[in-house]
Amino acid sequence: MADTGRRGGGRSYHHGDLPAALIRTSFELLAEHGPAEFSVAKVARRLGVSTAAPYRHYSDRDHLLAAVAATAARDLADAVRAAADRAGGDPVDRFAAAGGVYARFAVERGVGFDVIYAPELEGLRDETLAEAGRALMDLLTDLAEAVGGRAKVDALDLVEHLVVLAHGYVSLYRDGFFARGSRRSLDDIVARVTRAVGELAAKS
Repeated sequence: MADTGRRGGGRSYHHGDLPAALIRTSFELLAEHGPAEFSVAKVARRLGVSTAAPYRHYSDRDHLLAAVAATAARDLADAVRAAADRAGGDPVDRFAAAGGVYARFAVERGVGFDVIYAPELEGLRDETLAEAGRALMDLLTDLAEAVGGRAKVDALDLVEHLVVLAHGYVSLYRDGFFARGSRRSLDDIVARVTRAVGELAAKS
């Protein structure tokens, strides 16, 4: 039997599924401690494998983070696609729903979402991350193009507005701004982003 690098006292995982387990555990550690304290060794210890085991799949910390970011981008694309489908056939409603689920995903995934935009990953030129990022952007752009039959350049502007709106609300929500006085819930914030994106799409 091949050596999995397994050590006693950690979590179990299915043989041959170590890369997926490493990514899952990385999300947990990022949520708990943020990227500054993130390391391959800490992921290995949490999972209960030797500190050498992850390097059979990821050459260093940044390449493991790139795999985490690619997973987050794919998960977000799946969430956007599902939300748009639930919204029905109206292009404005579909694009607005994408904005709302983008905001919800960013809050619920936390640092695991932020890593998609981590500046230290830009120089890696990791093809898996690049492909996941392109797929997400293509999906959002397609949804934007469907609103009034927009040209690609105008659709990209609309996607930019969606991202700025969502990130703005998410940043304020994380900072506790909406907990002052009104104490708005995440559902309230998602509804506000959805409405704002929809209004912007309908008017622009």
